[in-house]
Amino acid sequence: MKHPPSLLALIRELSRLPGIGPKSAQRLAFHLFEQPREDIERLASALLEAKRDLHTCPICFNITDAEKCDVCSDPSRDQNIIAVVEEPGDVIAIERSGEYRGLYHVLHGVLSPMNGVGPDKLHIKPLLPRIQEGMEVILATGTTVEGDATSLYLQRLLEPLGATVSRIAYGLPVGGALEYADEVTLGRALMGRQQVSKPTPQR
Repeated sequence: MKHPPSLLALIRELSRLPGIGPKSAQRLAFHLFEQPREDIERLASALLEAKRDLHTCPICFNITDAEKCDVCSDPSRDQNIIAVVEEPGDVIAIERSGEYRGLYHVLHGVLSPMNGVGPDKLHIKPLLPRIQEGMEVILATGTTVEGDATSLYLQRLLEPLGATVSRIAYGLPVGGALEYADEVTLGRALMGRQQVSKPTPQR
């Protein structure tokens, strides 16, 4: 049995979303087909508005619809500590923990030579000018192989800049993505972070 071309096109586009395979895309396509037209139009409108209005913060690269994100615009945040995370979803996860009041820097990925993702593909270079002597940088990448490799790479870059570098660790399962950790686990991981280097004395 052949599917109509319009249905095949919808399945193909849905399967391009992360974590959505062909079977999941097909289920979603049939689900969408069964929804009222106004619901589909509302979904399409929300997608178009998000694409039009959202952009990355020029400072931390989190997603925002303003000139700067809420965190970078908040003078009450601790300016002497930066948590480096993989994705914008990780910022949301950490904020839910209620244990962190510092700043963020979003890499938008991890180092993955197998997938052709090197340092130039991530927002690493803009991080370095933000680091001042005496600051603390929390490497809050996931505990996957790629997350650990990214953390180690950043540690070596940051050590000469005079910052204390710590690594989020306690409570996170090995191979786990930060975004899917619950609030309690993530809060403990932040409070139990491990220092991985001391600032290099400035000459």
